[in-house]
Amino acid sequence: MTRGPAAVAAPDVEALRAQGLSDEAIHDATQVIAFFNYINRIAEAVGIEGEPEWEDRAGR
Repeated sequence: MTRGPAAVAAPDVEALRAQGLSDEAIHDATQVIAFFNYINRIAEAVGIEGEPEWEDRAGR
């Protein structure tokens, strides 16, 4: 079961801190994850297909 961004709360951030992540690292990870989410949605919306090598690695 996946959770959407709105479900992220303080306990989630505290769990990351408990694993040793700094606030800066949590911020950076959030930015990278959001960027990849955005790019993947745009690519899917405009019909960009993956490189054949990527498809081979994914076993498709």
